[in-house]
Amino acid sequence: MPDGLGQALLLGGLAGLTIPLGGALAAFEHWRPQWLEAEFRHSVIAFGAGVLLAAVALVLVPESVPNLSMVQVALSMTFGSIAFMLLDRMLSSSGGTWSQLLAMLLDFIPEAAALGALLTQGQGPALLLALLMALQNLPESFNAFRELQAHQARPVYRVLAVFTALALLGPLAAWIGFLWLTSMPAVLSSIMLLASGGILYLIFQDIAPQVPLKRHWAPPLGAVLGFLLGLLGNIWIG
Repeated sequence: MPDGLGQALLLGGLAGLTIPLGGALAAFEHWRPQWLEAEFRHSVIAFGAGVLLAAVALVLVPESVPNLSMVQVALSMTFGSIAFMLLDRMLSSSGGTWSQLLAMLLDFIPEAAALGALLTQGQGPALLLALLMALQNLPESFNAFRELQAHQARPVYRVLAVFTALALLGPLAAWIGFLWLTSMPAVLSSIMLLASGGILYLIFQDIAPQVPLKRHWAPPLGAVLGFLLGLLGNIWIG
């Protein structure tokens, strides 16, 4: 096994563990269902949107732009947003509600690939990026679980099994990033910008409209807190 590959797999796996953890926390809706459905749920959705926006503004875009031309940047983000608009329309027409889950994966997978590539340059920054990813996945998976169950109730164990399987994408993406994408920075950057375009579309089309709640002020603060978390993580990594 190449030096560092084991660390890439381990960090990718640890960053993904908060996906089933967030889903498990969301499953306990019977504790205080009205509370979860009102201000707390909206605050978590806003927090997740802030974290996603921070991931785009502070990680995905800054790490990608230096490796691509202006035309490549524009094409990558435009194609990503259009592709996920078409996917979102297809899911909506079939009665599906997957925006939170798609946004989580769009954030998690490219960052896990970047994590693997980053480990070839040093352990410290990769450890901090893995921590930031784990913190991002927790509210995003919470929101994704609630969105799926609100549309169509499914057995909790099945949803959590799916979330656990999705967590395994972390080590897989880190493995790909470590072995191959580190030598192809333009390809990795294009993938990250495609994800950025998709994330921005999903935030403003599906996620942000779920945030407003009359006569409650915590949800907007949740969005600011989510972005601040990403900003502090970016400063820490830097």
